[in-house]
Amino acid sequence: MTTPVTMYHFHAWATQTIIDRLKELPVELYTQEIQSSSFASLSRALAHIYLVDVVWLDILNGKDMMESMTARHEMQQQIESKSLSEMEALFKELTLKYLTFFGEQPDLEKTILLDNPYADSRDIRLSQIVFQVVNHGTYHRGNITTMLRQTGHASTMTEYALFWYQEDAAPLGTAASF
Repeated sequence: MTTPVTMYHFHAWATQTIIDRLKELPVELYTQEIQSSSFASLSRALAHIYLVDVVWLDILNGKDMMESMTARHEMQQQIESKSLSEMEALFKELTLKYLTFFGEQPDLEKTILLDNPYADSRDIRLSQIVFQVVNHGTYHRGNITTMLRQTGHASTMTEYALFWYQEDAAPLGTAASF
């Protein structure tokens, strides 16, 4: 398995780990408004991770960034209103789409032209996009951890080093890994 694919496996594992922790907490906490500098609720934070993951998968599959971002914006309110169990199902489905992409695209060092409406156009490797997905998810799982602490709840460890020990237990894509 290549490093970008391994890192994506980590991202999917860490997201599922945070979802599992959220499932242990009072159900109303998921949508409760929280005084936070990042997101107004845990549900919005998780929805944001999902929506950005969708945009990057679209780009990996050849879609224009602005077109994908527009489509994501149109579905934002709908995704933010999903229950935690619905979000879990959406993430599982999205993970399978990423795994399908990896199976169909053996050259993650392939370069594409990324036309970023907030920056500029540039050549970028597919592997760099995968690392962006992972890094973005890690950043916002940290936001979720902070939000949980603000509400008096502990989070859970989603460190890459812990993943090293978990990855052998249930390979991603198997029933046990979800």
